[in-house]
Amino acid sequence: MAAAGADIIKHNGKSRRTICDLSSEQITSFQERIYKHYRSEGRVLPWRKTRDPYKILVSELMLQQTQVERALVKYQLFLNNFPSFSALSHAPLKNVLEVWHGLGYNKRAIALKRIAQTVETQFVGKLPSDYSALVGLPGVGHATACAIRTFAFDIPSVFIETNIRTVFIHAFYADEKGVEDDKLYPLVECTLDRSNPRKWYYALMDYGAMLKKQHKNPSRNSAQYKKQVPFEGSNRQLRGKIISLIIAHSGITEADLIRRLNVDPQLISSNLQKLEAEGFLKRHQTKFFIA
Repeated sequence: MAAAGADIIKHNGKSRRTICDLSSEQITSFQERIYKHYRSEGRVLPWRKTRDPYKILVSELMLQQTQVERALVKYQLFLNNFPSFSALSHAPLKNVLEVWHGLGYNKRAIALKRIAQTVETQFVGKLPSDYSALVGLPGVGHATACAIRTFAFDIPSVFIETNIRTVFIHAFYADEKGVEDDKLYPLVECTLDRSNPRKWYYALMDYGAMLKKQHKNPSRNSAQYKKQVPFEGSNRQLRGKIISLIIAHSGITEADLIRRLNVDPQLISSNLQKLEAEGFLKRHQTKFFIA
């Protein structure tokens, strides 16, 4: 169990001294409450049954900005098609995007493929556990790097994601608005069960998911909270449609995309330029292909 005191942690690229003002009794009580719920209501999820760093990485990238239910639909399918870093590294991007289709935020699919290529070329096929190496990978920020270290390597790491944020705001800042994560990090650090960080974070996330169902989402009191822009009619939806059409009709022209999508031609043109720059597409004369 965690002990009260001070520690040095790093988040968002900065090292900061955190001071816990909770007593040992308060920490123990908080941990027991979270674990009690986990023992009776803990979710059974496929990525929790493995310690394979590759499989953990896939789940963490899938779960970025995506609900668990949607990730569940694609997780095993993705692993069936790309069972290893080597398989993903050598797979055509078109195939990766086809399997990824439906999860949204397609940049994550490209990031996964680029990570696989980096792991193959720079880390002899093995995902590093070092924090600095992890945050240097495409699509991997502080929270994802710490989650990978925790779930794949059982290394106690201090991080916050949406459900964890929900728990600590509900428990310690329920009556405040605009709560900054800087206020939460010391609490996350000093309540961390360092003897079993993997189980502890699973328990925290499940408790947070429960709170969101039973209460008005406590995360709305967070300074990080932003109401999600509707997907229907968004540019994100348009990007997805463009990619889907190019996957289905390799070599399609911009004029044909404009005709099929029936939207502002300038929007099509600007998105094609961005998608090409991001590595999704390649252009040959007037035709577009998945890169």
